[in-house]
Amino acid sequence: MKIRDTVLPVLRPVGGEEEIASIAESIKSGWWGKGPKVAEFEKKFAEMVGAKYAVAVTSATHGQDLVFKAMGIKDCDIINPTISFMTTAVVPMWNNCTSNIVDVRPEDLNICPEDVRRSLKPNTKAIIAVNHAGVPAPIDEIREFFDGFILEDCAHSCYTPGAGMKGDVAVWSFQAVKTMPCGDAGMITTNNKELYEKLVPMTWLGITSTYSRVQKDDGLTGRPGYSWDYEVDVLGYKCYMIDLMAAICLEQMKKLPANLQWRRHIQERYNKELAGYIIIPPWSETVQYYCARVDSDHRDKLIDYLADKKIHTSVHFKPLHKYNVVKEMNQREYPVADTEWKRLISLPCHPGMTEEDIDYVIYWVKQYFKDQDRIQIYDDAIGYDGVAFAPRTKIDESEQCI
Repeated sequence: MKIRDTVLPVLRPVGGEEEIASIAESIKSGWWGKGPKVAEFEKKFAEMVGAKYAVAVTSATHGQDLVFKAMGIKDCDIINPTISFMTTAVVPMWNNCTSNIVDVRPEDLNICPEDVRRSLKPNTKAIIAVNHAGVPAPIDEIREFFDGFILEDCAHSCYTPGAGMKGDVAVWSFQAVKTMPCGDAGMITTNNKELYEKLVPMTWLGITSTYSRVQKDDGLTGRPGYSWDYEVDVLGYKCYMIDLMAAICLEQMKKLPANLQWRRHIQERYNKELAGYIIIPPWSETVQYYCARVDSDHRDKLIDYLADKKIHTSVHFKPLHKYNVVKEMNQREYPVADTEWKRLISLPCHPGMTEEDIDYVIYWVKQYFKDQDRIQIYDDAIGYDGVAFAPRTKIDESEQCI
């Protein structure tokens, strides 16, 4: 097959005239900051995921931090999984907490309940449970022995049916390459009214938003305007979403069902046509990343080989315990993560791919192994320590909410 002229990215956002028109509408309206589109997006997003309340913020990272601050979780121990983005490791440290990093399960690389149990300390007050690649974390299993606060990290699971409903609070991401991107922003969802009412003013220095104070008249003289006077009763921060971002999210939300359907199509083709060449990952409803696995002695070679064919790949993720910023506080063994991350390779998966792009990736992955005289190298999906993977099954259409 002829090598393509342009690079095929592993991830990318896809927008169009709808997003441009929505931003233009906001610009013309005069509401560039937090205004009507943020309010509309919060309402529609809460309805989509089945939560009572939603608070739009600048990023999922700020969302996690704000939740811990609102809950008063500080000066304690917070458990988080090692296969994750840096957010989950550093947000506890921002709140003067120990970032207690634990191992993952071999089958889906989600947080391991048994390692959580082993790692609990007297001052463990919270757990960050990440839905890795959109596959739900085993929160129910953790609930059997932990009655503390669980933050469900749904950055990869917008929208996996049921996501965000297992933890005490959920945080979502709309960063540039997520399933519903707008550049960068996030959302906090909860059914806890008291927490919601704490969070809202904390997004803007403890001040009630300008938009919420706008009235047709001032209630006294009948003149148009808004209440310029306000009190500040709580220590707040500055991490609210703005209408220019919400404008993109609202359009991306309309496209989400079709975009997810295409991601699942890519997943189905990879699963079917690369079976035997790679270890097929567990089924994901969002396919935020298509996290394949190969023998560790082939992973980096395959990355370089595909790069030469203009195919970008990635690794999701290098274990958090290997980074210097948290290494000293996590001097222990991580047998699953240390084995499996060396085998991880994320293949391109995003709505901008064509059928020909999918064909191209499949062809060159197969060709790599043929060039190595290794064809059909995996008869079964066998992972760490001989554990047979049990991929999560595809959700029935009747269970899908969008």
